[in-house]
Amino acid sequence: MTDAAPTDPAPLLNVPQDVLDHFAKLGVDPSTFSGGHLGDRLGIKVVEASGDRVVGTMPVEGNQQPYGLLHGGASAALAETLGSIGAMLHAGPGRYAVGVDLNATHHRSATTGLVTGVATAVFKGRTAATYEIAITDDTGRRITSCRLTCMLRDL
Repeated sequence: MTDAAPTDPAPLLNVPQDVLDHFAKLGVDPSTFSGGHLGDRLGIKVVEASGDRVVGTMPVEGNQQPYGLLHGGASAALAETLGSIGAMLHAGPGRYAVGVDLNATHHRSATTGLVTGVATAVFKGRTAATYEIAITDDTGRRITSCRLTCMLRDL
């Protein structure tokens, strides 16, 4: 009998099929909904997604600045990816989200492992949505706090 390799659990994505179809045409992998080419380059993996909450991870390795610390821009990209996905899911079929304001406060850094971002809806309106994104390290310590506001548009 052989030992089967462990598999990652299937992402809990609540993404409407028309949205998946639209983004698949743009080259976004619907199995991870990682945020497109930049998300792929950064190694972002979305593991849970709905209009209320989006969770994703990103490796520190490969996303460091010259001193070996997690780059603040990588943290900001993770935050904008997660918040934008939440806003797009809130917007619903036939609509998309565009980030119009992002702020980030970097409390500490990480040098190894994975960071996890959790985007939580703060405001979900008809034409705008705002998310708070908390990014933590492998031990649960907060690395970065972000807020993202997205404008909601028709496709």
